[in-house]
This record gives sequence, structure tokens and C-alpha cells, in this order.
Amino acid sequence: MGAQSLQEAAAGRTARRAPGPFPPAARQRMPDAEEETMADPLSAAAPSLADFERLVRRAFDGLPQAVRRACADLLLRVDDFAPDDVLDDLEIEDPYELTGLYDGVALTGRSVMMQADRPDAVWLYRRPILEEWIDRGDVPLDRLVQHVLVHEIAHHLGWSDDDIRAVDDWTE
Repeated sequence: MGAQSLQEAAAGRTARRAPGPFPPAARQRMPDAEEETMADPLSAAAPSLADFERLVRRAFDGLPQAVRRACADLLLRVDDFAPDDVLDDLEIEDPYELTGLYDGVALTGRSVMMQADRPDAVWLYRRPILEEWIDRGDVPLDRLVQHVLVHEIAHHLGWSDDDIRAVDDWTE
């Protein structure tokens, strides 16, 4: 039999393969990228912004319904780094020091007379999070993303850094 034509393949027919160096039972299909990454995480590319957006969405979806409800109008954003003007405003020299940011007015600081000029947003910064993940080496990436997200959402809910540290001291 000859090589399989595109029409035969599309019709679901198979052609006989020429014998290879291994018997048919020893031949295996090539793993796809996800399987290969699971088998050898060192062969994986760094997670992209789109990958991080999926991690953030999954972390958010795993939060209690009451928290998600309180965050109904909160935008979730991912970028590689905080913009220079944000770093300057916060007096942060090293962009790797900022893994996340809540940009808005906490729910506890609002009044009925207040008119927002832009929607509140939580920003997660991919490169600093990846750097912390690498440096720590003891926490799964999705757990670190979840921690940063929860920390920033806590600010949206009106919690201070001290309040957050009292229930989730990540510094230990």
C-alpha cells in the first residue's frame, strides 16, 4: 500500500505504515505540549499574560460567593510590570517589588455622594510574581497568584496590610 492521501485521512481510512526501527507496539504518539509540560516542567515556556489571566480567573472563581458578589464591579487586570508612574507614586525603585495593586476606593471608604471617575481594578504583575515564585521555590504558581489576588481584593474590601497579615502572614 502507498502513503495515505489527505482524502483517505479525511474519510477516516488508514494506510499501512512502512516498518520503522521499533515494532508497532513500541511506537508511541508524540505528546502534546501540555502533556510534555506535565512530564517535564523544565521544558515549559514561562506562562504568558493569557496564561496568567486564566490563573487569575480560576483563583477568583474559587473565592466564596459573598466575596465574588462584593467584587462584582471590580476589574481584574494582568500586566508584566506596573507602569513607571505607579512605581514612582508608590516610591518603588525596583519593579520586581510590586506583585499586585488595588487601584480604587475601598468599599468601606465610599459614600452615596461619591462619583467614581473610573472603575476599581486589581492589577497582578506577571514578571514580579514569576520572580517571587522562582525565588521561593516552595509554593505552586497558582497558589501564589491566588494569594496576591486575595491580598488585593482584601484592600478593595477595606482591609489594611496589617489586617491581611493577621489572617494570612505570607512573610513567614
